[in-house]
Amino acid sequence: MSSILLSEERIQARVRELGAAISATYRDKQPFLMVGVLRGAAPFFADLLRSITVPVSIDFMSISSYTTPAPSSGAVRIIKDLDHPIAGKHVLLVEDIIDTGLTLRYIRKNLLLRHPSSLGVCVLLDRPKRRLVEMSIDHVGFEIPDEYVVGYGLDHRQLYRNLPFVTLWDHSEE
Repeated sequence: MSSILLSEERIQARVRELGAAISATYRDKQPFLMVGVLRGAAPFFADLLRSITVPVSIDFMSISSYTTPAPSSGAVRIIKDLDHPIAGKHVLLVEDIIDTGLTLRYIRKNLLLRHPSSLGVCVLLDRPKRRLVEMSIDHVGFEIPDEYVVGYGLDHRQLYRNLPFVTLWDHSEE
């Protein structure tokens, strides 16, 4: 690992701000459901959930991008789907990072076919330099540079998700 990009204190302060904003947004929108995208969003999701002050239920999805000759093909499959229907609910999708936007576009289209009352998006990290598709994101934690990062849910070969901060990954450490 090289240098810390986002300290634990800075992340937690921003999560509290996001929790307050989300609570205000969903105060009069019930039933309210947060959907976490596993695995990367798990630490962010848990901290965000604890910072929300309105009634909320939760569910999870797990997504995998297909390995194809074109890495930016956007081919995605659902590994674990939601456990409960979302029709008529106000849904907030919580993701760890948005890069190209292809995976998030797929998840949004899939969830919209299930007829929620509304579908919002909250991401911890936004890396807009890599974006291939435009989309609106309702709540963004931090915009980051086009660098590989680990920590606070983000991994390198399934390691480092447990770090309480986000750090730039130094590829020479492999």
